[in-house]
Amino acid sequence: MQAMLKQAQKMQEDMATAQAELEAKEYSATAGGGMVTATVDGKHLLRSLELNPEAVDPEDTEMLSDMIMAAVNEAVRKAQAESEETMGKLTGGMNLPF
Repeated sequence: MQAMLKQAQKMQEDMATAQAELEAKEYSATAGGGMVTATVDGKHLLRSLELNPEAVDPEDTEMLSDMIMAAVNEAVRKAQAESEETMGKLTGGMNLPF
């Protein structure tokens, strides 16, 4: 029983360390052939948004909005996927909240 408790505590410590490392990372994605680049952190907060001047057409702001959403959503998806993969390795497939 004692060994099992130590193993659980070690897993908890490893998960906390991994979570901190994931939160410090940044994930970038582009849309519109590189016209828009979004970068989010491991907490899924937008850290930067770069727009190619050619992407800014006052006559077509809807297209720019679509490209921004696509880039941000892809960057967030990358952050989520890495988090799930990393935490899944630590938990051995157990479905634990983190």
